[in-house]
Amino acid sequence: MWGGRAGALPRVWGLWPPGVLGRRPLRCHAASLAGSSSAQCWNCGGPGGPIREDGFFCPQCRALQPPDPTRDHFSLMDCKRSFNVDTAKLQHRYQQLQRLVHPDFFGQRSQTEKDFSEKHSTLVNDAYKTLLAPLSRGLYLLKLHGVEIPEGTDYKMDNQFLMEIMDINEKLAEAQSEAAIIEFESIVRAKQEELTDNLSRAFEQDDFEKAKEILTKMRYFSNIEEKIKLKMIPL
Repeated sequence: MWGGRAGALPRVWGLWPPGVLGRRPLRCHAASLAGSSSAQCWNCGGPGGPIREDGFFCPQCRALQPPDPTRDHFSLMDCKRSFNVDTAKLQHRYQQLQRLVHPDFFGQRSQTEKDFSEKHSTLVNDAYKTLLAPLSRGLYLLKLHGVEIPEGTDYKMDNQFLMEIMDINEKLAEAQSEAAIIEFESIVRAKQEELTDNLSRAFEQDDFEKAKEILTKMRYFSNIEEKIKLKMIPL
């Protein structure tokens, strides 16, 4: 995946915004791309007016505009604000946006546009990574509803669950064979899938307290997943 300025992007013709040689505007839902209609262009001073399809360029001079601070990740990635996200469409949207705003395409543009490009690209990367994984997506969606789970909080975890986590951690630490580690990986994956299904139902019912509890549990298993990855690395 593209991250910031890491590596040059391949030229994919027919996907560029108008005003930049050989590019065509990105087609997407107008509602999700809406920015401020009253802001003036920093380059030509023209009124924002109705936002064009791509939503990133001045409709008059086609200069890249600064990121809209009011847009959340779901709006930026053209997704409904919901826990259930089509990850294939999310990836496609990510690629479309990076073809519009990645810094590699602004090497010959003004320094202002280069700076805006860096910011846009970073925001797109962050939005994509956040919405791609169920845990980060759930935490972000919960935050949009005004609920946050501070790092390191147990949030009313029952003793039975905490004992289960402790038992898995102890057995994982003792595991020596690859087969044993893979078995733990399978167990934790199944746990995460079950929790993800439960989380989806909690968000569908607007039960944010339940979602908070489930996400806290998912954090615990996510930490175990990281330990499993480290165990799989040859010493």
